[in-house]
Amino acid sequence: MPSSPRPGTSRPAMSPELREVYAALLERAPENRIEPDLSRVTRVMELMGDPQQAYRSIRIAGTNGKTTTARILERILREAGLRTGRTTSPHLHSPVERIAIDGVPIDEEGFLQAYQDVEPFAAIVDAEQEAAGGVRLTYFEYLTAMAFQAFASAPVDVAVVETGLGGTWDATGVVDPDVTVITPISMDHMDYLGDTIAEIAGEKAGILTAEATAILASQPFEDAADVLRDRIMELGAEAAVEDQQIGVLARTPGVGGQMLTLQGIAGRYEEVFLSLLGEHQASNALLAVAAAEALLGNGTAPLDGELLSAALSTVTSPGRAEVVRQSPTILLDAAHNPAGAQKLVETVRENFRFTRTIGLVGILQEKDAEEILTVLEPLLDEVVISQSSSPRAIPADVLADLAREIFDDEDRVLEHGSLPDAIQAAVNLSEVGGDQFGGIVVAGSVTLAAEVRDLLGVPEED
Repeated sequence: MPSSPRPGTSRPAMSPELREVYAALLERAPENRIEPDLSRVTRVMELMGDPQQAYRSIRIAGTNGKTTTARILERILREAGLRTGRTTSPHLHSPVERIAIDGVPIDEEGFLQAYQDVEPFAAIVDAEQEAAGGVRLTYFEYLTAMAFQAFASAPVDVAVVETGLGGTWDATGVVDPDVTVITPISMDHMDYLGDTIAEIAGEKAGILTAEATAILASQPFEDAADVLRDRIMELGAEAAVEDQQIGVLARTPGVGGQMLTLQGIAGRYEEVFLSLLGEHQASNALLAVAAAEALLGNGTAPLDGELLSAALSTVTSPGRAEVVRQSPTILLDAAHNPAGAQKLVETVRENFRFTRTIGLVGILQEKDAEEILTVLEPLLDEVVISQSSSPRAIPADVLADLAREIFDDEDRVLEHGSLPDAIQAAVNLSEVGGDQFGGIVVAGSVTLAAEVRDLLGVPEED
């Protein structure tokens, strides 16, 4: 393998000003810890004049597929001529990615300006909280306020808003959405959302409102479907459910994507090419199409076929079943929970015919590492265990010991704490015996995917 750049050399490093602001944000309650109370973010938005009410919005929740659905939906809306804002999380390389306008992350100057716009109002809320014995605005609450302020300043016509965690208490709940979308729900973040699918679905269902049209994915667990159906009936909301009112009618995998026939709320779309791999991405595209129909034509007017083709054929989703290199093929996916890992396995089996499949895996401490490895094991001939630079990463030696138990053959498991060394080891394994058709699957966390992208010099994408 050609020498790989160290992290940060494939794209400009953050400026000192951005590093300082990002450090100040990180000093607040971290992203993986929520404070279940909307009072802080509601208060700061009120002080700012509720900028999130200055444009229409679509709010997206679920366990997997949120970011890709948001990116597809935003791409459709841009093709329809709307100016868009998009806020997603977590980021791959830089916090500026969390706030995008017209499909492009804001620049550092825009990010710093948004921080400064929120700062005096955050100081008031922090002081009020301190006086009452409460907590400061959290990291995610502050970033959410920044995004909504940046969208109002642009200004945008519509914001596509991905929830951070759950739905009921998520900071994005300060928006009054025109459309809500819930992607498939599975077990994740149990320490905050609940120990059962029904409890988790109840938290996700918190984004639903009586006024917003709901677009719901087909649910892998009946308990989740039951909770969502009951909530829709209780609210009396309009809803379109995958495999009921809407659906993927046909799907043919192809080079660089797949050909789809979709039934939306208002129209049927024949032979539309989607530039993303996997059955789950077809479902994400369906949700995005239905949400766009609901927003643009109240679910009564179909989308223009040429508009839709232009949007779906050019959409990207970095770090999600993304081929970042050929010879050998390196496919990376954020797959950070068992459901995501299962979708990745299905995508690889459907789209690739590797003679040898090598895994490069690193997982964060709060994740179900045992189950993720169990899902990946049948796909992989061998696995290289490593770790990202995240302080939450499971140490490579600890994860490797777990992998040896699951793979039931210590010769199938290699361990490299150094990620550059791990990439090289995976490449070497894929080419054993001169094999030219081996492939590498990188999975386990967003931070791992991001750092592998950096090391391989993969350019940033809009």
